[in-house]
Amino acid sequence: MSALSANLTVMLRAAEKAAKSLLRDFGEVEHLQVSRKGPANFVTAADKRSEEIIFTELLKARPSYGFLMEERGEVKSPQSANGAASGGDDEFRFIVDPLDGTTNFLHGVPHFNISIGLERVLHDGTREMIAGLVMDPIKNEVFHAEKGTGAFLDKRRLRVSTRKDLDVALIAGGDCQRQSAQVKENFIKQYSALVSRTSGFRRMGAAALDLCYVAAGRFEAYWEVGLGPWDAAAGALIVKEAGGSIASLAGDKNPVYADMILASNALLHQTIRTILEDAVK
Repeated sequence: MSALSANLTVMLRAAEKAAKSLLRDFGEVEHLQVSRKGPANFVTAADKRSEEIIFTELLKARPSYGFLMEERGEVKSPQSANGAASGGDDEFRFIVDPLDGTTNFLHGVPHFNISIGLERVLHDGTREMIAGLVMDPIKNEVFHAEKGTGAFLDKRRLRVSTRKDLDVALIAGGDCQRQSAQVKENFIKQYSALVSRTSGFRRMGAAALDLCYVAAGRFEAYWEVGLGPWDAAAGALIVKEAGGSIASLAGDKNPVYADMILASNALLHQTIRTILEDAVK
């Protein structure tokens, strides 16, 4: 692991503690697959346990920061442990997904992660990611970045791929299962237009890891519809710091809060974006 800032160190410690809990729970999922009730309730509990661990650890280390968490929602300037007002700092908040890849986890597929981003609100009200960490407990990989300092996989500096030809590009994305009929129709058009021109498409089921794989040059691009900010926050910064491009395809200025995003190496970004946009004109 490269030398980490104070904030990234705090985020890493919280993720490591939550990862131990998730790994124990993941070991039980296989035994529950054969039960009549199935593992769904158990996995929901595992997700919440992970979030509680992360929340407790981060709150202890940064008691004046806010939170945006998948299960808990928004928590503004939490109080200190003794119940007194902590002088909350609305400038900073953690954006947390305690178990990204829940469906994989539910089915015993060893591909899921913990994602923790740190966001800063600027004087003009705009928001920017200043730190991000994504941990894959199964593969023991930790992706991390801080604004202006580069992106890393443990100690190794990350760079997006340099492939510029779409026919040799590997693209990742989602499946829009929970979206409206119109969004699904558009997705099918975009998928058909894009995938036929690439070397392949991967649906991995863990958004933050897909973004990190773009940063690591494993994928040339990642395109997704209907993400939450906890899915994209940490990974978006890691892509940027690895030299990649990430943008909203729905007109939003901040891709972390966008309904549809495209992350890719800089060489292919405009080509892929044009294909996706032209497919639904």
